[in-house]
Amino acid sequence: MIRRLKRAYLVVIYWLSWLVFSVVGIALNIVCAPLLLLPHRERYGAATRNVIRVLFDFWVRWQHVTGVVAVDFIGFDRPIPAGTVIIANHPTLVDATFLLARLPSTICIFKPALMRNPAIGPAALMAGYVSGEFGVDLIHDVADRVAVGRSLLVFPEGTRTAAGKRLGSFNSGFALVAARARAPVQLVVVRASPDLARKGRSWWRPPAKLPAFVEFTLDQRWDYEPARSARELTAVVEQRLLTVLT
Repeated sequence: MIRRLKRAYLVVIYWLSWLVFSVVGIALNIVCAPLLLLPHRERYGAATRNVIRVLFDFWVRWQHVTGVVAVDFIGFDRPIPAGTVIIANHPTLVDATFLLARLPSTICIFKPALMRNPAIGPAALMAGYVSGEFGVDLIHDVADRVAVGRSLLVFPEGTRTAAGKRLGSFNSGFALVAARARAPVQLVVVRASPDLARKGRSWWRPPAKLPAFVEFTLDQRWDYEPARSARELTAVVEQRLLTVLT
């Protein structure tokens, strides 16, 4: 009986967590939408990214306080230098938001459909996030930002890992950006409950086991090496992830 009551409580809290996320997100985007008309809006990018980080950090703390999702950051006591290309696997819908809560003034690449979403796009645009696939123009644009000290978060799989797989196929765009910017690459390994907002599973469906968990581990770092090709770096990083995710 007690177990059922606890499960019912956690399911309600899980749904409430998403409601809080949605309401706060919509409010932020309503504020940001008219600001897109400001001249030189890029001047406000750092402030917008800081607001987003604070709100995401609040959401992480909400998970801890309510006990619905245990979020752990391992190795993040050592700072990540500015101008780093940060890459991670992408097992769940929430890992990006949790990770951005710990990465100050970091930009990321969104799918074009998300940037067109009125509940997400305005704040993302004000923050200086980037939309699109890894075409030549996008790589040049993002690499220029990284070269002047802006860190970049990339999920090389491009989408969430399919159920039953350790890792999806990798896109080498992150390595091309790092090579052009002469930037280091930092790997973050993400582990999560197997059915927490996974690909092919509706985000509103609670995991079978609650509390759920998401764990972020600051893993290996690769400094820029002129002689190493983007293809070689992609293969090395992909193999490292496959190894640690066994």
